[in-house]
Amino acid sequence: MRPRNAAATREAILASALEAFTRAGYDGVGVREIAEAAGVTAMLVNRYFGSKEGLFAEVVEAAMAERTVLTGDPATLAADLAASLVRRTAPEAARLDPFLLMLRSAPNPRAADILRAGIERHVEKHLTDLLPGRDPAGPALALSVIAGFWVMRTLLGSTALAHADEAVVVAKLEKVFEVLLAE
Repeated sequence: MRPRNAAATREAILASALEAFTRAGYDGVGVREIAEAAGVTAMLVNRYFGSKEGLFAEVVEAAMAERTVLTGDPATLAADLAASLVRRTAPEAARLDPFLLMLRSAPNPRAADILRAGIERHVEKHLTDLLPGRDPAGPALALSVIAGFWVMRTLLGSTALAHADEAVVVAKLEKVFEVLLAE
């Protein structure tokens, strides 16, 4: 068991849960497995987070709060999004835990509700705040393109996307994002 340090214990549990939910999805992992990997008991996990659902909600909150492909400059948002998305989905790029977490956990209806709320609260709100007065569907459409591109290029390994000239892909994605995020 780990030494007593509430903040370190909480962080260890969250790290273990992020890894487990990202790897196996909400339905594919139990509190005991998460606790064991964190070096604590399942009872302690429940004391900190209330339940598996509470723990999942905290993991989603942490994962969605981190910026993975979004930037903060409205003037260059479409170009930045396109370049970042292509860079972050390159074969040598580090995996994107928020996407895997979403993909592997979404089949569970309650997990999907938690994921949707986290995405709306952090990612979609960030886009909406950057682009006030614009079509409110635009950010959700842009996020759909991001998720679809990520699945096609990273998970399915689309041959066309894997072998395409990255500059050409960035230019085309930029045009798509410009349309979706326009006033």
